[in-house]
Amino acid sequence: MAVQNKPSERASGQQSAAPQRSGRPLVAIVGRPNVGKSALFNRLLGSRLAIVEDRPGVTRDRLYADATAYGRDFILIDTGGFDPESDDPLKQSIASQVQIAISEADVVICVFDGALEPMPADREAVKLLRSASVPVLYVANKIDNNARALHANDLYRLGIDRLHDVSALHGHGIGDLEQTLLEVLPKAEAKAESEDEGAVLPRVAIVGRPNAGKSSIVNRLLGKERQIVDDRPGTTVDSVDTLYDREGDPFVLIDTAGIRRKRSVDAGLEGLAVMQAIRSVERSHTVILMIDANEGAAEQDAKIAGLAMQRGRALAIVLNKMDLLDAKARDVAEKKAREVFSFAAYAPVLRLSAKNGHGVPGLLKAIRTVTANHHKRVKTGEINRFFEEVLAHHPPPTSGGRSVRLYYVTQARTAPPTFVISSNHPDRVHFSYQRYVVNQIRERFGFDGTPVRVHYRAHKKEA
Repeated sequence: MAVQNKPSERASGQQSAAPQRSGRPLVAIVGRPNVGKSALFNRLLGSRLAIVEDRPGVTRDRLYADATAYGRDFILIDTGGFDPESDDPLKQSIASQVQIAISEADVVICVFDGALEPMPADREAVKLLRSASVPVLYVANKIDNNARALHANDLYRLGIDRLHDVSALHGHGIGDLEQTLLEVLPKAEAKAESEDEGAVLPRVAIVGRPNAGKSSIVNRLLGKERQIVDDRPGTTVDSVDTLYDREGDPFVLIDTAGIRRKRSVDAGLEGLAVMQAIRSVERSHTVILMIDANEGAAEQDAKIAGLAMQRGRALAIVLNKMDLLDAKARDVAEKKAREVFSFAAYAPVLRLSAKNGHGVPGLLKAIRTVTANHHKRVKTGEINRFFEEVLAHHPPPTSGGRSVRLYYVTQARTAPPTFVISSNHPDRVHFSYQRYVVNQIRERFGFDGTPVRVHYRAHKKEA
């Protein structure tokens, strides 16, 4: 049965655009337990990433994922149920998580159960959101018939101006919600032509698990106690930008809070720190992943490196606190790191001691090298002469009885270096040959510390 159109006020409310921030916008979904936040998260995302179960409290931590609406990219955040009146420590923790999400989000989507009467937690959520400095979209979920559409009007008693009727389960109203979301997202930053060439000041994010020595290395690089240093993890909460301008080639250092596994993230300040650290990776060009050599590289470090790799950021791995290890233990720590980061073998692994300064000159050199490689451009003639050599030595294998031909290659962009190869059958180029091409490009032109992306497109025949 079709859903009735709501009163005109549901279509006439105006939302102010969110303040402009660097990186992809963050969109947080909030609401009390069991209203269908995770179902809406999955619907907007287009996949079943969040666990959906008809039982309150299933989602406890924030869940992050990349999403797109009408060609506009953003980061979608699912949150636990908001229940500020509960004495349950878990639910109190969830309430803190929601407030953290609101404080960092560019847009908030507040979800109600359109089939039920407004509840105290709904009123508290609206009360909290009235003070938010970003746009808030109110959604009545589970509206899958005319009766529920009419019943959802009771939610206007909460004092909201506009309500979006949706059924996350069936997809009703999702297109209209996405259209409104597109209108209130921060305006996309216009990328200057010079930025692709590295003319803007490079931004270098120092990231890693708590107590890896991130603030200590920032202080060592700057030659002053710019950051508070404490042995206790979680001392740094805010991401702090500082200009490094020595010996030429200036860049901006972004010190971030430690990123822990989600089950280890406490509610409150540390949860906020994780979101800020993720945002810092978003707006950086180069990521320096700090690791406590005593603890060694771990799964969470690999996830951080994967985030940087996915975002196309230059990357260097730094094993800190090497002064506490003997020669054999140092070799073991480096070997383990190279094994953990085998998927990003292009990233250099450096030994360092922020405490005594050993390895700092090498770190500075690595920052400048990987950043320069990130913005490196190869002339079209040079890359094609090289490509002819590659094809002569090792042409692509046939696929399905068809000969695969590669005609020419161009570098489409930098940051990260991205190449486009023209082919008669771009979908038949085997992944092993694609990897071979990337390795050959690295071997000839360098590109240490940066992802290299190669896309295959159909060859256009001349008329």
